Amino acid sequence: MGGFVTICLALVLSLNVGIGAAEGGRVYMADGIKIGEVRQDSAIIWTRLTKNEERNIRGPAFSKTDDAVPAGHTLEEMEGSVPGVAGEVRVVYWPQGSEDQSRATAWQAVNPEADFTRQFPLTGVAAGRRYHLKVEGRPVGATEPTCTLAGGFETAPSATTAARVAFVVVTCQEYPLRDDPENGHRIYPLMQKLEPDFFVHTGDIEYYDRPLPYAKSQELARFKWNRIFAMPFQRQFHQNVSSYFMKDDHDTLRDDAWPGLKYGELTWQQGLAIFREQVPMGESTYRTVRWGKDLQIWMVEGRDFRTPNKQPDGPDKTIWGRQQKQWFFQTVKESDATFRVLISPTPLVGPDRANKNDSYANKGFTYEGDEIRKFIGAQKNMYAICGDRHWQYVSVDPKTGVREYACGPSSDAHAGGFNESLRTDMHRYLRIKGGFLLVTVERPEGKPAITFRHYGTDGTICHEDRLPLR
Repeated sequence: MGGFVTICLALVLSLNVGIGAAEGGRVYMADGIKIGEVRQDSAIIWTRLTKNEERNIRGPAFSKTDDAVPAGHTLEEMEGSVPGVAGEVRVVYWPQGSEDQSRATAWQAVNPEADFTRQFPLTGVAAGRRYHLKVEGRPVGATEPTCTLAGGFETAPSATTAARVAFVVVTCQEYPLRDDPENGHRIYPLMQKLEPDFFVHTGDIEYYDRPLPYAKSQELARFKWNRIFAMPFQRQFHQNVSSYFMKDDHDTLRDDAWPGLKYGELTWQQGLAIFREQVPMGESTYRTVRWGKDLQIWMVEGRDFRTPNKQPDGPDKTIWGRQQKQWFFQTVKESDATFRVLISPTPLVGPDRANKNDSYANKGFTYEGDEIRKFIGAQKNMYAICGDRHWQYVSVDPKTGVREYACGPSSDAHAGGFNESLRTDMHRYLRIKGGFLLVTVERPEGKPAITFRHYGTDGTICHEDRLPLR
């Protein structure tokens, strides 16, 4: 009887961790690392332990109709799968040129209930410095690491330092629409060559409600995250550039989602938890970060606090929610940064298509949209950047003068939904293609300026605005 109980207990533990012990007594980090939420004095390092060194590239592919693992197969067998494994991880980090000053976190077990991930808050870093790090992983009970990944990041300069700052912004990436089947999205090595200080993903990092497969469960939602971040281009980039991740509808639940909805078996609360599990994130998904004397950015939350899209417009209809909106107004007023930039998952200015009703650029949110545009338009040297739209543009709101930059999707195959015939007097630039946005703040000849450059997926500069201090 005792032997039977032991066997059953072992089976339960194996199911709990997903795959049991690592093969050959080793663990790996096929999903790389993510370096996030960097400030002057802190950062968060995201890790995940995996059974294999790379994603599964030989298994059967999901079909366009699958919303579950096909009969006769396990998820681990499917093309793109990256099964997790139990083990321990730690982070060692040091200022560039001073490895003798390295610090190491304690070894910590990854969490099987959180997809075998672990996040490490780093403290004791100094402002405006380059830091190197290595992340080590080992099986349970081992004394030496069996995998190590090296990386690095820049900390934010102090609010009194007039430093040059460059950052990149992207939106809308999907595994089936990657433009390099073996390596991922081509924009990642192109962005890395530009040596940005940081990176912002505005959301729709993956698409639960798009096929191959439809992710109507926690298991398949996590599968999609694991698969895309195991791509070599994405993995190499995130080891060396710090990131701020924002979420939108498709990487929360489904298209145009709001609180309380479900997508198959995937609940709203599960969607929120999976996002926090898969990216480095602090206490709040809306936040503001100061990068030197000349730049402050605001990254807002567009899903957690909204009322239903179908609700009639008026003072009680909201996207940001009252608390976040008041936080935004107050922190912008308090800022003495030379340039202030709002980064939103969805557009504020547009123009958008007439059949959409999910953002401040749509008629259904006119009341609150007017309030926010009026506030931003009254600020000097403040600009807006948005994701979500599958085309690049620069638009100016005719009523308030708010200038908005849409970064465009992460591949040309993902572009669409708009066309040149819809160009309006609001447009200063319009291109129905993919790419990314590079923003640079610097002081050429001692005078502050901010430059917005739209890049194509081949690294070509497609549009440039250089705006001096007003």
